[in-house]
Amino acid sequence: MRKALFFLRHYNDIDHITPVITKWVESGNSCDVVLLKNTKLADDFRIQFLNMLKGVRIARLFEILPLHEFVGWQLQTILLNQRLRRSFFGAWINALTSIYDSKKRMRIWRAVSGRLLSRSFSDQAGGVVVFDWITRNSPICLEWVETIVAVAQSKGLGTVSLPHGDSPHISQLIRHGEWRLAPDDMYSAGRIFDKLVVPNALCATRFQPFMNDASLAILGSPRYCDEWLLRLKMIIPPSPLKKSDSRLKIVFFLRKDDFTIFWEEVGEVIFMIAAFPGTELIIKPHTRGGWRQSLTRDKSLLNLKNVHIAKENIHSTHLMDWADIMIDLATSVVYEAVKAGKPVLAADYLHAGRSTMAAYMPETELKCRDDVYHKIDIFLQKGCDSFYVEAHRQRFIREIIDGPNADVLSRYVAMLKE
Repeated sequence: MRKALFFLRHYNDIDHITPVITKWVESGNSCDVVLLKNTKLADDFRIQFLNMLKGVRIARLFEILPLHEFVGWQLQTILLNQRLRRSFFGAWINALTSIYDSKKRMRIWRAVSGRLLSRSFSDQAGGVVVFDWITRNSPICLEWVETIVAVAQSKGLGTVSLPHGDSPHISQLIRHGEWRLAPDDMYSAGRIFDKLVVPNALCATRFQPFMNDASLAILGSPRYCDEWLLRLKMIIPPSPLKKSDSRLKIVFFLRKDDFTIFWEEVGEVIFMIAAFPGTELIIKPHTRGGWRQSLTRDKSLLNLKNVHIAKENIHSTHLMDWADIMIDLATSVVYEAVKAGKPVLAADYLHAGRSTMAAYMPETELKCRDDVYHKIDIFLQKGCDSFYVEAHRQRFIREIIDGPNADVLSRYVAMLKE
């Protein structure tokens, strides 16, 4: 039996790493799961599912550490938060950082790292420490991750970085302030791990400039593989969405405001769709940062009788089960709908990038407002069957989701055992 220590910090990595943890323990291994962030994560249905599995021990970080260590860890994490350092308080925080330098911070980082590793591996000859993808912009401090990874490696433990998503853009310049086509050193942090895993070759291109081929593994998507999609249907809570008499039910998946999105036109499209008789539209803000999107606070939009904002307790899977079609601003969540054969419209003209879906399946792409109108009209008149060119869809599934074969989760377990 092998032992693993998994660190989870937000909705996305829980979503993508839970399938790996499940397969890991069902293959006869054991693990500790440490929740690093929001205490609400413990109420997530996937965490509750993991808690019932034999061989899984789950705890929140503040439950493990003495109070002074947890407070120190938390304060140092805030001090080095990149978003705060770019905010109104940036000058003050940078001044504090220069006073409370890396040597002083290292005492807390090492104490926390040593305590966590001793707790999980005190009676183990070896094991593996697992994070999700970590970048310089991660809310979990890179300096601490570098410390615990180095300490783990000095103890003979393996270190791995697993996917918390995919690459819904096939283009590179997609965020505000990105103006130069060159390797983005945001992803250089991947080289601190013994192995960094990506679902497909497209994701690998982010990390390849900073890593050697031996430390990069392309293993398929644990979140969207057939084995996990089947399990997900068994463990997800009942949907709070009621059946609708609407002729065409649509879900619109938004992205974080970090990305360059043409919000004025997004609003125009929503009003246009709402004007079609028989349509019903639910807008799904991004799970992180959705509160920053002014669109979801637009009173004129909220007054439309057939347009709704998805509540927090409604999962994306519920929405895709409810909907007839999806409109997407380049997220990977709709890959689940592609697997199910449900139509997804890639609204590429609403953002600055080129989506992976549109590149693989041109029939999904919306290039202008006329395209939106024609697609909605056709769906209302003829229904939603026979939307995809099946050869395109199968290539997308093979190259972006499944990899060499559909046995994705077994590949992840074999890699962790190595």
